[in-house]
Amino acid sequence: MKDYKNTEAPESTITFDKVKIEEPTHNIYKAISIMSKRAAQVNEDLKSELIDKLEEFATFNDSLEEVFENKEQIEVSRFYERLPKPTSIAVEEWLKGEIYYRTPDTSNDNLD
Repeated sequence: MKDYKNTEAPESTITFDKVKIEEPTHNIYKAISIMSKRAAQVNEDLKSELIDKLEEFATFNDSLEEVFENKEQIEVSRFYERLPKPTSIAVEEWLKGEIYYRTPDTSNDNLD
């Protein structure tokens, strides 16, 4: 699992150069498709990491009267809320050439 905490991805929306985005594939739609799949992977990684950390604070009481604030739990949640969005991380990785992708062979040689 990659460390997403040290990413240089922007936290807010910015405009990217279309030419730089499509440069590796020479097709903007293919580039966006690859980045969206990577963003889904990043999102899943972050979600599972957050759930693992929040499970440390879980209490298994059925009583609603014993609800209390856990400041550490709130800080963990806020930290993950402040991280750049998975799409920003995926675009940053794409522009740095850190995303591995491959195109399956589309030849019809094996159809006989």
